[in-house]
Amino acid sequence: MEFTELGSTGLKISRLSLGAWQFSEAWGMKDYGLAKSIVAKALEVGINFIDTAMIYGRGMSEDFLGRALQELGVKRDEVVIATKIPGEFLSPEDVPRAIERSLARLRTESIDLLLIHWPPAWHNFPTCTYMRALERAVNVGAVNYLGLSDYPVELAEAARACLAREDLVALQVRFNLAERWAEAEHIPYAEANGLTLMAWSPLGKGALTGKYSLEEAGRLQDVRMNEALFHPKNYSQVLELVNVIREIGNKYGKTPAQVALNWLISYSDVIVPIVGARSPSQVEENVGAVGWRLSFEDWRSLDEASKRLKITYVTW
Repeated sequence: MEFTELGSTGLKISRLSLGAWQFSEAWGMKDYGLAKSIVAKALEVGINFIDTAMIYGRGMSEDFLGRALQELGVKRDEVVIATKIPGEFLSPEDVPRAIERSLARLRTESIDLLLIHWPPAWHNFPTCTYMRALERAVNVGAVNYLGLSDYPVELAEAARACLAREDLVALQVRFNLAERWAEAEHIPYAEANGLTLMAWSPLGKGALTGKYSLEEAGRLQDVRMNEALFHPKNYSQVLELVNVIREIGNKYGKTPAQVALNWLISYSDVIVPIVGARSPSQVEENVGAVGWRLSFEDWRSLDEASKRLKITYVTW
């Protein structure tokens, strides 16, 4: 496993993060035994950075993760836990309440990294009000570090300006070979400010793995059934990109998923992909993305093939 630093904290994190969204009804995966085996495999292959959220399964993901770490006998300093608080939980009264329940589900005394999952756009909580409430959670030891998920750079700047003693250490955004808007603002901002860029959906929810034909993609019944990348107009383009990924992967003896993840890792040293897994074998496959690098020629070939995609989100 390769390792990097979480922001400028000095905390060592694996270059891949295990995403735990799949431990929820959204992906139809509610088997605790399977979840535990996935966590165990991730730890076995060197992943020490795990990402979850309060809303995943309405606490199910946090509960599964906390229970698994406890039963596996994992020492607290052997794993870095990131979780996320949703925008609707950001009133100053609800912030400590939400954190308390999250700590109980995770079976820990402190959250390593707490990110705001999205801005409270529907509830109009003032930015400085909730950022100071989160800072107080750090001051009293319930949280170690803060970050933002799905925030535009302008609002991230505003949020940072509200903090008196702390600063952000991470941003979490969608970024993969087919959806690259993060490179316009978020990645340069993270690089300039020493922030870790946690890339969610690094495989386009599986669209970049090459595991689904156009017909199979249209029959998906989980959270991806309304995902824009799997819409026929978009997915037919994605499959053309996958053909290039597969061809390059054959040169290295790597799967499309491993190549697509390696492209992200090679893009910038601040990027840490968050990769979900629905089985221990998928964890092992994902880890094959580190420990090697694409040649510049192959990296550029993927870059050019990716830029030919014209993804639309107007699918209905």
